[in-house]
Amino acid sequence: MNLNYRWQSWLFYFAFAKAALLLSSCKPSPSQLQKVTGSKIVVDTTISGVTEINEFIAPFKKSLDAQMDEMLSYNPKRMHKNDYKLNTPIGNMMAHTVMEQGNPVFKQRTGNDIDVVLLNHGGIRAPMKAGPVTMRTAYEIMPFENEMVVATLDKKQMNGLITYLTDRERAHPFEGLKIELSPDGDHKVTIEEKEFYYVATSDYLYNSGDNMSFFKDAPVVKLDYKIRNAMIDYFKKVDTLRFEHDDRFTYKN
Repeated sequence: MNLNYRWQSWLFYFAFAKAALLLSSCKPSPSQLQKVTGSKIVVDTTISGVTEINEFIAPFKKSLDAQMDEMLSYNPKRMHKNDYKLNTPIGNMMAHTVMEQGNPVFKQRTGNDIDVVLLNHGGIRAPMKAGPVTMRTAYEIMPFENEMVVATLDKKQMNGLITYLTDRERAHPFEGLKIELSPDGDHKVTIEEKEFYYVATSDYLYNSGDNMSFFKDAPVVKLDYKIRNAMIDYFKKVDTLRFEHDDRFTYKN
């Protein structure tokens, strides 16, 4: 939706609320609703902008657009979440960004390191074009306000995470383990044997989003760091993005 149309919508709702407030304040005695009527106001290109409002916001929009479109990094090859079956360059970038940016925060707060990162395929909302990478790029790929959290999973919960990935056979972004799918169901999993695993994910997934129920009741540390902000910070410190389809999640040959 164009910014002009949003302002029109807000003005309409403001005027409606103000009128309702005035009507209610002018009638001290109780009244009974007799009839309700309504009409549909379509907010589209047929509605002209309010000149005064457009002139007022123009400098702010220009400044914001300049910030959003400033080049932060460079991506040599277009990346899409459906490029490959089990793991994709854009998914690997997302998982690595959470590991790279989230681990120092988690280390500072707990003295521990993140073992595994797990995100979800559906959370990647746009492809990444080849060429300049900007703040707008991060907002397009991750428009949500999801924040990074780190859950402590025991062996049973970690097995649940692995089973979730092997059952679905989908390119959910992850880092910190390798899975080789076998036709006979005897999948090979490579991960360091530990009593507990620190798994970085989003607050949405931790709360059983995308049916990730294995996180239930797991102790959690909130990093107070949005995934989108982590992406922007990562883009700023990397000159060129170099992510590929790899062997972290494959079928047995």
